[in-house]
Amino acid sequence: MPRMHDFLLYGAGQLLTCSNPGKGPKRGKSLSDPGIVTDGAIAVSGGVISAVGARADVERIIGSSRVERVIDAGGRVVMPGWVDAHTHAVFSRYRADEYDARIRGVGYLEIERRGGGIKRTVREVREMSEQRLFEVSRRRLAKILEGGTTTIEIKSGYGLDLENELKMLRVIARLGRELPLDVVPSFMGAHQKPPGSEGGAYVRTVIDEMIPAVAREGLAEFVDVFCESGVFTLEETEEILSAARAHGLGLKIHADEITPQGGAELAARLGARSAEHLTKISPAGLAALASSDTIAVLLPGTTFGLGSRQFAPAREMIDRGAAVALATDFNPGSAPSCSMPFAIAVACSQMRMTAAEAVNAATVNAAFAVGRGERAGSLEKGKQADFVGYDVEDYREIPSRAGTNHAVVVVKSGAVAWERPSFEAASEVGL
Repeated sequence: MPRMHDFLLYGAGQLLTCSNPGKGPKRGKSLSDPGIVTDGAIAVSGGVISAVGARADVERIIGSSRVERVIDAGGRVVMPGWVDAHTHAVFSRYRADEYDARIRGVGYLEIERRGGGIKRTVREVREMSEQRLFEVSRRRLAKILEGGTTTIEIKSGYGLDLENELKMLRVIARLGRELPLDVVPSFMGAHQKPPGSEGGAYVRTVIDEMIPAVAREGLAEFVDVFCESGVFTLEETEEILSAARAHGLGLKIHADEITPQGGAELAARLGARSAEHLTKISPAGLAALASSDTIAVLLPGTTFGLGSRQFAPAREMIDRGAAVALATDFNPGSAPSCSMPFAIAVACSQMRMTAAEAVNAATVNAAFAVGRGERAGSLEKGKQADFVGYDVEDYREIPSRAGTNHAVVVVKSGAVAWERPSFEAASEVGL
C-alpha cells in the first residue's frame, strides 16, 4: 500500500533550507549560505519532513505515495519558520507613553527611576488575573504566528515574587499547549530587584525559593538573569546561575546591555546556552564568546526602540567566529515589535549583516540558542515541518521591504497553522 503524506509543497522559487547538518549553529562564512534550492519542494509525513530539495528529486522520492494536500508555492520564497529566541511576550499592556518620553530625551534608566519600565509592568501583572494574562498573551501570539514565527522563547520576570512568577510560567506553559507554536519557557525572576528589597535578600529568595519551585513544577527550561549595573552584579548572577544548574536548568544571561559588566565573559565561562543583548560587550567578552559554544543573541529592535545608535557589534562577532542569533526582545516598553522580519531588517541596515546571515541567525542559530536545534530552525529530513511561504520572489526582499507582512502560509509540525485568503489577487510574484 502506498505511503501516505500529509502534503507536498512544490514550486518554491527559492527554497531556503538553512541547513548545517550535524554541525550545530552556523559561524563565519557558513552563516552566509542560506542553502537555496531553486524550484524546491517539501514532502511532509507525520508532522516531519520526509523529503526536501529540488522538486524532481522530492517527487522521485515520494513516488506513488498518496498526498492529502498539495500546495503550489507559485515561485515564491519558502523558508524555515522563524525562531524568536528572546521575548517577554507575556505582559499586561504596552507602555507607549514611555516611547514618547524617550523621544523627548528621557533615558531608559530615568524612566525606571520614576517608577516606569519593568517596575510598572510588574505592578500591572501582579494585579491581573491568570486567565486575563493568558488571554491577552494568546492574542499576541496569534499575531506573531501570522508573521511566520513557529518557535518562541518567552521569559517570566514581571512577577518578581514566587506567586506571580509561577503565574506567568503557568501562562507560558498553557500558551505552548493551546497554540500551534513551540514555546520555550525561561524563568527570569532575576529580571530586577523588586521595590523594597535590600542587599542580597532578594537574591536568596530567587535561589532558595523560586528556582526550587520552578524546577519542581517543571515550568522552565532555562534561567535568565539581568546582569547589569544597578540590577544584578556579576557575583550575584553567577550565584543564581549556579543554583539553576544545580537544579538541572539551562543558563542564559542578559549581558552587557547598558554597561560592560563582564556578562559575556561569565556566560562563556559557565557554558551558558546564550548571552543576550551585548550592545556594550568588551573586547575580552567578544573574544570569550568567539572561542566558546555560547551563542550571542542580538536584539536590534531594542536598540531601535530606545532611539540609540549603538548596536551590538554583529559584524565583528561574525568575523571573529562567534555564533550569532537574532531575536525581537518583544516586550511592552523598549521593544514592542514582535516582527522577526523587522528585526532582521534592522540587523541588515544598522548592524551590517547580510540578508543571508540574518536569516540563518533568526532560524537555525536561534533554534540552537533555545535548545531546539536538533528539530527546528532548518528544513532537513526528519526535522519538524515548520516553514513559511512569503509572497516575494527573492528572500532579500523580506528585510529590504520590511513594514509589510509578506507571509501567506505558515506550516507548523506539518499542519497549516495560518494562511492568508485570496492573496493571489494582490500578488506581484510571477507578473
